Amino acid sequence: MKQKVILITGASSGIGYDTAIRLAQEGHKVYGAARRVERMTPLKDYGITPLPMDVTDEQSMSSALATLIEAEGRIDVLVNNAGYGMFGAIENVPIEEARRQLEVNVFGLARLTQLVLPHMREQHEGCIINLSSIAGRVVFYFGGWYHVSKYAVEAFSDALRMEVKPFGIHVVIVEPGAIRTNWGIIAADHLSSTSAGTVYEKAAANEAHTLRTAYSTKLLPQPSVISKTVCRAVRARNPRTRYHAGFGELTCLFLHRVLPARWWDALVRRGGKRIFRSEK
Repeated sequence: MKQKVILITGASSGIGYDTAIRLAQEGHKVYGAARRVERMTPLKDYGITPLPMDVTDEQSMSSALATLIEAEGRIDVLVNNAGYGMFGAIENVPIEEARRQLEVNVFGLARLTQLVLPHMREQHEGCIINLSSIAGRVVFYFGGWYHVSKYAVEAFSDALRMEVKPFGIHVVIVEPGAIRTNWGIIAADHLSSTSAGTVYEKAAANEAHTLRTAYSTKLLPQPSVISKTVCRAVRARNPRTRYHAGFGELTCLFLHRVLPARWWDALVRRGGKRIFRSEK
């Protein structure tokens, strides 16, 4: 298999960290990017080059990409993995926080893609892999702004795929279900803090408890499920447009498709507590 030069964002923890290692072990030249460079120090043992990058900072992205291009002369794969989950009632979340969610999860991804595309077009080949989520296909309780960001990633990726196909560039969406990372804990913390002292506090506290329970259970698969999926897309000569992996993803997509909207609403408001009750 041809060695590829790969840039992956959000490589300091979780799915990004695990994916960077797996790609390097498959023989690729991997550059891991994140704000907290010190957390990526162990990646050097796998031959991975850490790069400081803040996807909300134009200069940061340009500098990191310039370093990679100067060293390698090309970039074959961009894995847009950086992002975070912010939960809270739409009424309660400060609009500045909502904007930041979109800056990180959507506009940072979009701007880095814009910076990479000229290099891939010049090469007449390349692959852009965007980490979306099941949250880009269905909506869960109190996840409004996070879902807005992931639905946007889905639409962005679909539009981009049509535009860059004539240049030999593939666009792939990876849609994880629930994975055993700190994502759910962070989302639960956001939900609790934004809902404290409001009319949503009781319902939000119940949902935050469900999130913490769910993301602590052994039912959820490890990040390696997603990293293996990304590697499959990188290996493929003609990758699929969408890859699914993670706990409950296909079941949720099926139920969302067949259930009336009010039934789905009732399911996501009450269903999580029942599913994970045995793990409390």
